[in-house]
Formats: sequence, structure tokens, C-alpha cells
Amino acid sequence: MRDLFSQLKSRVNSLSRRSLILGGGIATLGLVALSRPAKEGGPVEPYFEKLGSAVMEKGLARPTLVIDLARLDQNVEVMKSHLRPGMGYRIVAKSLPSLPLIRHVMAAADTNRLMLFHQPFVNLVAKEEPGADVLLGKPMPVAAAARFYDELGPTSFDPGTQLQWLIDTPERLAEYKDLANARGQAMRINLELDVGLHRGGLSDPSALKPILETIDADPLLTFSGFMGYDPHLASVPDILGWQGSAIETSMDTYKAFMDAAAEHYGEGWKPEELTLNTAGSPTYQLHKETIHANEVAVGSALVKPTHFDVSTLADHVPAGFITTPVVKTADRTDIPGLEALTGPARLWDRNTAQTFFIYGGNWLAEPVSPPGLRTNGVFGRSSNQEMLNGSDRIELAVNDTVVLRPTQSEFVFLQFGDIAVFDGGKITESWPVFTQGA
Repeated sequence: MRDLFSQLKSRVNSLSRRSLILGGGIATLGLVALSRPAKEGGPVEPYFEKLGSAVMEKGLARPTLVIDLARLDQNVEVMKSHLRPGMGYRIVAKSLPSLPLIRHVMAAADTNRLMLFHQPFVNLVAKEEPGADVLLGKPMPVAAAARFYDELGPTSFDPGTQLQWLIDTPERLAEYKDLANARGQAMRINLELDVGLHRGGLSDPSALKPILETIDADPLLTFSGFMGYDPHLASVPDILGWQGSAIETSMDTYKAFMDAAAEHYGEGWKPEELTLNTAGSPTYQLHKETIHANEVAVGSALVKPTHFDVSTLADHVPAGFITTPVVKTADRTDIPGLEALTGPARLWDRNTAQTFFIYGGNWLAEPVSPPGLRTNGVFGRSSNQEMLNGSDRIELAVNDTVVLRPTQSEFVFLQFGDIAVFDGGKITESWPVFTQGA
């Protein structure tokens, strides 16, 4: 009896071990199945089909930056709807780097206010848009400011009244003061505030008084206002009250500088005559009730690259795209030197079933049409013939169009030559972009 019991116990233990191993194997397979990439892809959406047809009809069989005019106008109207009465709008030109594009927005938004970030662009605007009111969006090296005046040329643009240089430190103010006096050039000085972004600017209101005294003491310098850029507010997690606290702190900081300036000037304080700039594309909608500032700066929200797919811009729509032709296709994805892994890789990730090489690539952009396309991190990026992969759900042939969305606009828009303007059916115009200058 004792021997029989021992045999039964041994069999039970053996079965338990087998069950454990089998169960563990099944669990592992389950985890693998759960982590396996989902199969993606599908047909081209009707909108992108029209867009692709329009660029091909125009003969743009090359990488092309396209602006959808109707969507652009829609975004301008959405932006205007969020501005409180009396709140001005300044166009962030680096995000819309094309004079015809800027002129279109100026007309649609009824504004002549521009924010510029690059010395050659300031000279271009002074020449081609002499009625513009210009605020620098970053402190420029004093040598760049000197070059602006050297290259100004004949124009009705008056930098003494239409241009505001951004100053972030007493040291930079001293440099600009020397430049103004060396040239006998009147300069308007706008002060950059650190309202929480921590990228420079004045952070202590008690430091304002000596700066204003320096400006006031020089007849060639004029205090023109404040600039408090706050895009970080849209990225602060909206948990435990963090975002609300950050918004309150940012606005309180701006108000503290306003109070310090009011105390300094006393009865001569006239904020309505100053440029009191704030916000940015991700945060302009947070300033619907703001009264300490009198204008917001917005650019990227009007074309909405992917980095601006944020909750504060949910009512804006993408209006800028990159189109490019497919130059080669393959019904597999072979990695040089690792061809033996083609089959296992495809079994694991069905989104590597096909390969498409496009004309150009390696832009700050993400493929959006056909859906399901992706770059290949193992093969690497290419600015000449970018590899994109997709599942067998994607139908793309040589000469078909791939559409990408830029992740940003300020540099990406400058990489394609003239912008193609899409009216919903055809390419109707060609808008030159800014040149970087020499």
C-alpha cells in the first residue's frame, strides 16, 4: 500500500510540473501575442486622394509642401473667435515663413503685427512689408542688430517706431544702448519675461527698476513693453492641480512686472500704449479672460503640425502637408546583411510586409496617408530615398503619392521651395518661402 501511494504521489508531482511548464508556456505565448504589433493600414482617405491628385495634376512629382487654404482660413477664424474684445493678434512669422502666406493671414486676421526671429527675415519684412509692426521674438546678438541697420536700404519702414528689440538682461541692454548711441539710432526696447518657461528673461520684478532707469535716461531708447512666452503651460500635467497652479503662477509673474512698472512710472504709466505680448500657439486659448496683456502671438496653430495636436488646439485642423511620390516598391522588407531575418520579422510584425521607397525623406514629419505607413528604425533614415513599411492592407504603386504631416513648421516649411496652395480640388498658387540669407 505504501509503495502504491508513493507511485501515485510521484505521478501527481510529475503532472503538476508538466502543468506548470505548459501553463507557463501558454502564458508566455499569450504575453507575446499581446505585445505583437497590431496589423495596421487601409485605403487612402478621400481628402488625401484629392490632395494627391491635385499635386500630380500640377506635375509636382517631387517633395512638395502644400497648404490647404480653406483649412488655413478655418483656423484663422477659430483663433479670432477665442480672442477677447481688445486682445490683439501678432503673427509668429517663423511658423509661417512665406511672405504671401503671412500677407494672407494679415488680411484674414486684420493685423499688421509680426513677430520675427531671424535678422535676414527682419530686413525682408522691412523692405517688402513696410507697414508692419515688428516685435523680435528672441534677443538678438547686438552684431545681428547692427547688420540689420547696415542692410536696411531705402524703405518707408521706420525702425525707430515700428521695430521692437527684445532684451533679456542688463548686459544686453548695455550693448544695445552703445549701438544706439554709436549710430544715433532710436530704439524701442521690449523686455523678455520668464513667466515659467525658464529659457531666459527677467524673473525678479525687483530687478526691473534699474533697467527702466537705464532706458529712461537715454533719449534714444524707449521702453515699449513686455513679452512673456508661456507654451510650457500646455505641457504641465493636469493632475493634482499642477497645470492650474502653473497657469496662475505664470500670470501672477507677468502681473508683478506690470505692477513694478506702474509703480516706477506713476501717473505716466500708460499700459494701453505698450506692447504687452503673451501666449503662443498651444496656450493662446488660456488667455480668453487675460487683461494684463494686450496681445497674443500665434503661428503654428494656423497650420497645426503634429507637435500641436494638444487639447488646447482641439478645434484647429491640420492645414500643412508634405506630398511626395513613391519611387520603388517591394513585397518584402529586406535589411542589408540581415536578410535571414526577413521572414521572422514579417511573422512578428505584419506591418513590415511591404516596402515603399519615397522621393526624399528624413524630414521632421510623420506619414499619414495611406494610413499605417511607418519608417524603419533598423534600416535607418534617408534624405534621398526614405524607406517606409506597411502591411498588405496598403495599396501603393510606383508614382502614387504619400502624404506626411510636419511635426513643426518653422524649419520644415523652408525645405521644399515654393509652397503649393491647395483649394480643395486643385493647386492654384505657388508661394515662395523665406531664404535664410547670407
